Amino acid sequence: MDTKFLETDLLIIGGGTAGCYAAIIARRENPDLSVLVVDKAHIDRSGCLAGGMNAINAYINPGETIDSFVDYVRMDAMGILREDLVRSQAALFKEVVETVEAMGLPIVKDADGSYSPRGRWNIKIHGESLKPILAREVRKSGAEVLNRVVITNLIVQDGTVHGAYGFGISDGTFYVLSALKTVVATGGASGLYRPNNEGLARHKMWYSPFNTGAGYAIGIRAGAEMTSFEHRFIALRTKDTIAPTGTLALGFRAPQVNSKGEEFMKIRWSHAGGEGAPTPLRLEGPLREMAAGNGPCFMDTRHLTKDDLKRLYEAYLDMYPNTVLYWASNRIDLTESPVEICGTEPYLVGGHCQAGYWVDVDRRTTLTNLFAAGDVAGGAPYKFVSGCFAEGAIAARAASKEITSGGRRLVSPSPEEVAAERGRTMVWKDSPAPPEERIRPEEAEARLQKIMDEYAGGIRTSYAMNEAGLLMARKKIEELSGDLSRIYSEDDYALMLAHEVADRVDVARVLVAHLLARRETRWPGFQTRMDYPESDMKYEHFINSVVLPSGEIRIVHRTLEGEELSWNVSVSEGEAVLQKA
Repeated sequence: MDTKFLETDLLIIGGGTAGCYAAIIARRENPDLSVLVVDKAHIDRSGCLAGGMNAINAYINPGETIDSFVDYVRMDAMGILREDLVRSQAALFKEVVETVEAMGLPIVKDADGSYSPRGRWNIKIHGESLKPILAREVRKSGAEVLNRVVITNLIVQDGTVHGAYGFGISDGTFYVLSALKTVVATGGASGLYRPNNEGLARHKMWYSPFNTGAGYAIGIRAGAEMTSFEHRFIALRTKDTIAPTGTLALGFRAPQVNSKGEEFMKIRWSHAGGEGAPTPLRLEGPLREMAAGNGPCFMDTRHLTKDDLKRLYEAYLDMYPNTVLYWASNRIDLTESPVEICGTEPYLVGGHCQAGYWVDVDRRTTLTNLFAAGDVAGGAPYKFVSGCFAEGAIAARAASKEITSGGRRLVSPSPEEVAAERGRTMVWKDSPAPPEERIRPEEAEARLQKIMDEYAGGIRTSYAMNEAGLLMARKKIEELSGDLSRIYSEDDYALMLAHEVADRVDVARVLVAHLLARRETRWPGFQTRMDYPESDMKYEHFINSVVLPSGEIRIVHRTLEGEELSWNVSVSEGEAVLQKA
């Protein structure tokens, strides 16, 4: 394996929505800045929007304000959010949408030329080619791009980040990427839990199956403070194809109905806003219907006309074309058969919920020189596509300003540090385990997903959990972590899979610690504690964590304004105590 040393002013890890936009803004506003984007796939079709999008889901439509948006997000997050972060991204929605439209994104317009709304906060787009558009603009900006390079760890000295390490999937080259500032924009984490579809269809899921929590993991291992991992996202989606239901609900007024045809959200959830209930309750509603014997549940499309169907197919072709193919191949007439719905496996997604790095308003993490943007950044739910654009811009501007004002002296890792990380990176290519004891990355991944599904609130338990199960999950994850040295990778692609499962194990370990620490049910459906089924006012704050050099996970309780609370937390076998210090 060759070693290649590269230097740049600004390193952007992840070439998805936030990463590409950050690179574009950094180069447009500071052409003297050298910018390097690194993606383990290819920026033309990587990230959550690889297949496109049919709406910008966070926008301040006429009649709404930043204040009303913040109020809505607070309601949807059931009281917990960083208002400063939500406000700062909302203030940029108009700017970033107009910028991307100028790049060539087709946005649907009404007769008067204004953006066509879809509900209070959405506007309609034809976004099938959104990622190729962004990738083209990255290249036009003059930013350098490294495709098919896996980032394995940050370069850290005394709490300061000086770039990252990685390796090439295509040629096995080991990279040492020195940078003045680094932006993590790798997206969230899927694959922690057993998915809806298994076997050959296991990657037919809602969130990108290639977002494996790497951005979280490199920060966790470096000692960055993380927030809100327990605020998981479980999407309500169409059965089998796992396509978004918002298109049906917002664009075509399809209500949720049970097997009796009852609009149960209006009947039994009127106290919570019915169809306008917080997102977790829109999952909890169908779960309770099925538990009561009223399932399966559906999005009722039987009121649609032929013209409606044509528009619906067009909408899904901009984002989830396989859904239209599924309906066609199975001869499903949506005017006669409603669309069955289900919950997905849990994900960690900083853009829908708020799991991610603890950041300040400029998206600085708690590690010097490191910024976070998009799904990997925490504390600001309901950001979606436009929020990821906004955070990319905020992080790029703040990092660029620091580079310009602080001088450009790069700090390179020592030869010993390079050798150590290179050895860690390659360990699974030269597994010390005897051949009969070796395991494939896929086997380790399946074992992790089984643990999380059964003990940490997966599909098998209808997403509910209790302390005894979480303690069991913690124990089994530690055992699995000890077995990772047995993984064997016969080529560089399998080596990538090995790093992905190791990253997922590190993320799952922190997730379980967060689920144990929140001793209430704050987000029913998303985070249901059977042993603590009610919300508790004393938990109306953030639960954060830092992994110490010893490997111990330190739980940090912070107010909604970010001040640390004096809480003592201890969780032992069969006992968990949370009290004021």
